[in-house]
Amino acid sequence: MALQTMPENFDYNSTRNKLILSEYGRNLQNMVKYIVALPTKEERNRYAQVVIDLMGFLNPHLRDVADFKHKLWDHLHIISDFQIDVDSPYPKPSPEAIHLKPEPLRYPHQRIKYKHYGKTIELMIEKAKSIEDPDRRRHMVQAVANFMKMAYVQWNKDSVTDESILSDLYNLSGGQLKLEENINLNRVEYRANTHSSTNQNNRGRTNNQNNRGRTNNNPRNNNQNRNRNTGGAKKY
Repeated sequence: MALQTMPENFDYNSTRNKLILSEYGRNLQNMVKYIVALPTKEERNRYAQVVIDLMGFLNPHLRDVADFKHKLWDHLHIISDFQIDVDSPYPKPSPEAIHLKPEPLRYPHQRIKYKHYGKTIELMIEKAKSIEDPDRRRHMVQAVANFMKMAYVQWNKDSVTDESILSDLYNLSGGQLKLEENINLNRVEYRANTHSSTNQNNRGRTNNQNNRGRTNNNPRNNNQNRNRNTGGAKKY
């Protein structure tokens, strides 16, 4: 019996052309390659519209994008390696624009004098300094002081006197903002999060109740308890 010879050349994906946009698959890329080779623009336009519809069907998540059709036509040009000649309703993208990388975002390096108050407090103080109306300025300064007290307690998890808050407000504003010494700020207390400990206690009670129910419902445990109560005596 003669052995059947195996083909020497196998068609592996590693030997094929690289997929430009792998989310569309190789079949669609071959279709675009076929459209590029068509002789007339009329045929290319007709088949290109069919491919655009197919691309939208294969990637329905792109329908949530504002410029849905524009994105598909850009992908068509990219898949064709910018070789397709069709009448696109959108400007043809350039390879340089596609591969252009945005500049990295710079991390803001800002000096904060009192970190437990944050940068927002400093911005609020600058806003209060620019208010000319005395009544509005006083209400704004008092609101800033109350916010500072709340931020201090939340950060340090401890109580603070109103005098300390007013002193920090005076220093942060460069001596331009201050309140009367006898004014009382809002009372702020730090409360630890007891929700997790309460859940753990309730979970422990639930487990104890479940274990008690299993013990009572187990026939073996009931027999052992009955024998223990009767001193292990057997009745004949």
